[in-house]
Amino acid sequence: MTEYAVRVRGLRKRYGEVTAVDGVDLDIRRGEVFGILGPNGAGKSTTVEILQGYRDRDGGEITVLGEDPGRAGRHWQARIGIVWQDESTATESTVAETVRHFARYYPRPRDPDEVIALVGLEAKAGSRTKALSGGQRRRLDVALGVIGRPELLLLDEPTTGFDPAARRQFWGLIRELAAEGTTIVLTTHYLEEAEALTDRLAVIAGGRVRALGEAATLAGRSGARATVHWTEPDGTARTRETGTPTEAVAELSRRFAGEIPDLRITRPTLEDVYLRLIGQENP
Repeated sequence: MTEYAVRVRGLRKRYGEVTAVDGVDLDIRRGEVFGILGPNGAGKSTTVEILQGYRDRDGGEITVLGEDPGRAGRHWQARIGIVWQDESTATESTVAETVRHFARYYPRPRDPDEVIALVGLEAKAGSRTKALSGGQRRRLDVALGVIGRPELLLLDEPTTGFDPAARRQFWGLIRELAAEGTTIVLTTHYLEEAEALTDRLAVIAGGRVRALGEAATLAGRSGARATVHWTEPDGTARTRETGTPTEAVAELSRRFAGEIPDLRITRPTLEDVYLRLIGQENP
């Protein structure tokens, strides 16, 4: 067993004249939550589909849990959990019936009742899936993704359509799964979600990795120049961009007798960095 759950080198995929993935390299460690950020059409979903063996690649080398997804068999598939971008189809089956049915596909499934509790659907166990809300159905999708005790869980835009409260509840579930040691690969276009959940992330645009690292330090974010904001005694708002914000604040302290009005220090946000990487800087 290596330290990496996923290793990708030179991944390529074309659809006719369109290059969806153009030489992607990734290393994803076992037990980490790894995020893939990018605009629509960036190649995120295609990359995840290739990792799970659902889609063939045109070039590159891939190892997922020690095997090539393009040639791996059913034993390997049982080690992978998948939550698709679209919600599962609503049926007449109840939540409990659905989870128990899917448990039969795996050699070592988790206890269905335990999984239903894990995703917060205990009160809906006897409800038909067609009666669930969108957020509840998404939780059911996660239950089906983890019922087989996956070593690797692939989540493709899992919180699309969630309201803010449902999204935060879902984050708690992902943190629980990560604490159990599950490797999680998450594609999302929600920057707050990526920053809150991931250990590391990659920004993909135009089918290529534009940056890779921790959200706090991505593309030199932590070392970027800071902006010091304050208000002068006459009410004029002032700013100063500097690489030494502590020194700037000390200088201001000598000028003001007491608190510095409206003092704050900001550095580039993840959104600022992301927009720059995909070529859509704020004006």
